[in-house]
Amino acid sequence: MGEFANKNELMNEVREELAKTLGPTEVLALALGAIVGWGCFMLPGITFLPNAGPIGTVIAFFVGALFQCVVALTYSFLIKPYPVAGGAFAYAYAGFGSKGAFICGWALVLSYICVIAANATAIILLVRFLFGSSIQFGYLYTVLDWDIYLSEVGYITVILIGFGYMNFRGVDAASTIQVFLAFALTIGVLVLAGGTAAADTASIENLKPFFAENRSPIACVMMVLALTPWLFVGFDTIPQTAEEFAFSPSKARDLMLLSIICGAIIYALVTLSVAGLIPYKELLAANHSWATGWVADQVFGRWGGVALAVPVLAGILTGMNGFFMATTRLLFSMGRSKFLPNFFSEVHPKYNTAWKSVVFITVLTLIVPWFGRPALDWIVSMSSIGTALAYLFTCLTARKYLEAHPELRESTWGKPVCIMGAMTSVICIGLLMVPSSPVAINVPNWCMLFAWVTLGAIFFIGKQQELLAIPHSTMRYLLFGKAEQEVLFDTMEDDEDIM
Repeated sequence: MGEFANKNELMNEVREELAKTLGPTEVLALALGAIVGWGCFMLPGITFLPNAGPIGTVIAFFVGALFQCVVALTYSFLIKPYPVAGGAFAYAYAGFGSKGAFICGWALVLSYICVIAANATAIILLVRFLFGSSIQFGYLYTVLDWDIYLSEVGYITVILIGFGYMNFRGVDAASTIQVFLAFALTIGVLVLAGGTAAADTASIENLKPFFAENRSPIACVMMVLALTPWLFVGFDTIPQTAEEFAFSPSKARDLMLLSIICGAIIYALVTLSVAGLIPYKELLAANHSWATGWVADQVFGRWGGVALAVPVLAGILTGMNGFFMATTRLLFSMGRSKFLPNFFSEVHPKYNTAWKSVVFITVLTLIVPWFGRPALDWIVSMSSIGTALAYLFTCLTARKYLEAHPELRESTWGKPVCIMGAMTSVICIGLLMVPSSPVAINVPNWCMLFAWVTLGAIFFIGKQQELLAIPHSTMRYLLFGKAEQEVLFDTMEDDEDIM
């Protein structure tokens, strides 16, 4: 197979491109909204405080944020030479060829769709807190003690279709809504934290024991730290949209770091607000269906709990919208480079959006409300594994890039950063997959993971001959827009690897 395609070969390949319409504010709102989703408000009372205690949780947030900042730096090394849709998927190809790219992309698709689904079902929890059973009707069936109602399926369906339509019409509408919701989210969290701190019963003593009982402080921190790839995954929506930047890609680094730091602060403020109003052990013993909402009720009255719905809903919707946009770009990039059918790369002639990818994601997520929240909990940890795997590919590719370019000023200090980022990813994967780990995934997780990996293997085997037939220069053109774009692997080895 020839390494360089001739001009006629390249002319036969139509490379769809996305319009450059996103400014720094929209990109920051996209990432922050994707980071701070339903988990920030729903998990303090059911995961963070029971497993790690308030201080253990906060330490994990900031240690995890530090690790993710390291990973974000590795993304920043690659976003300048490869400013295209696809993010880690495109980087994985640059570093490891077709097989690495497919593994990375397949893992990210699952992770992103899981986040959309998690946020969608979180709306049901919010509505049940606000209205109880008053708007539940049309009982259908029960999944793992979770009742499925036609009314809840109905309004989640409408919301998902609404996001699909908004992304179908264009990124301008989606990004404008994202900025507004991110602002509402931030203000709401600050009001909750300020109100709790000013309450008569608020006290540092309420945070004791600082770490969960019957577990060492290190184990407490690890319990939450293992989830940080999933908690902070939203920062990588920035490289996913790099092709649409209306500004220099060099600014992406600061935007990614800022989004992670702000996300950690917001997570910490919400958790400390929940733990600080009354002794948090008493709060947990009361077994409130939604601890964060109960705290808001006590601080601001019943209307306070209702008012909290605004930032919570903003967090949920920004998470859904952010990952809707990111998943669309990922599928678009995989379709454009022939890893997925051309269906995913078709751009709408009027709105200049990857509209078929939008339709696909919309239809796929419409399945979610029919299965209920318990089944979704099985795949949250699996989503963390997929995210950490994408981070690992990016860190290793970034190290290869810096080794190939010793003249860059980032080369000296950047290579140790890449190693640290790769080690962070491996540790998170290990914490989730090693059976003796306190946060090891359970049997349903393993079943879902095996099913997804098997499906990916079957799909890749079906595509390998087509991928093998594409000259590497053509693949570079499809992925990066340049037939001569530098890659960091031996193209002959990649051909043999696919075979």
